[in-house]
Amino acid sequence: MAAEHLAALVSSRLCHDLVSPLGAIGNGLELLELSGDFPGIAKSGEMMLIAESVEVARARVRWFRVAFGHAAPDQRLSGAELQALLADVEKGGRIRIRLDAEGDLPRIEARLILLALMCLESAMPWGGSVLICRGASGWRLVAEASRTKLDPALWSWLDTEPDRRPAPGSAEVQFPLLSSFARAAERRLTWELDETGGEISF
Repeated sequence: MAAEHLAALVSSRLCHDLVSPLGAIGNGLELLELSGDFPGIAKSGEMMLIAESVEVARARVRWFRVAFGHAAPDQRLSGAELQALLADVEKGGRIRIRLDAEGDLPRIEARLILLALMCLESAMPWGGSVLICRGASGWRLVAEASRTKLDPALWSWLDTEPDRRPAPGSAEVQFPLLSSFARAAERRLTWELDETGGEISF
């Protein structure tokens, strides 16, 4: 079994096991808000902080499930689901995202889009924008920023046969995973990165 396939199965298992307790916490918060025993609790700073944290955690699990989890060849994701995942990213970060595509798509492609977006996001720690579009030749993610963080050695993971590849940290695991999943799906990756933006296509 390929290492990336095993990693995807582990990620799916972790996300599956986290969904239920997070849902239970969310339901518990709703019951507290409806209870007459705690007047005004719904508007308290403590309750709002907990509710916001739970929603952020649920959003990240949804994201990780698609980006890192198992994707069968026949599984598909609707355009609305992809848009909702992208909206979750916008809520918690400095990146503005525009999706220029209609209809559903294979979940394998959705996984590549999310991983590619994470790669671009790592190059734009000061913020920026990303256009995601689908054309006749495939998908393009085009990023623009006032400045980017250039790391050619890290980005070399996306090359077909890179000369030197540094061991990725936990915050950079999207690079080798994007490369491995693209090869497994027989999708050719291309990329470019400069001081004010970048692009990943497949």
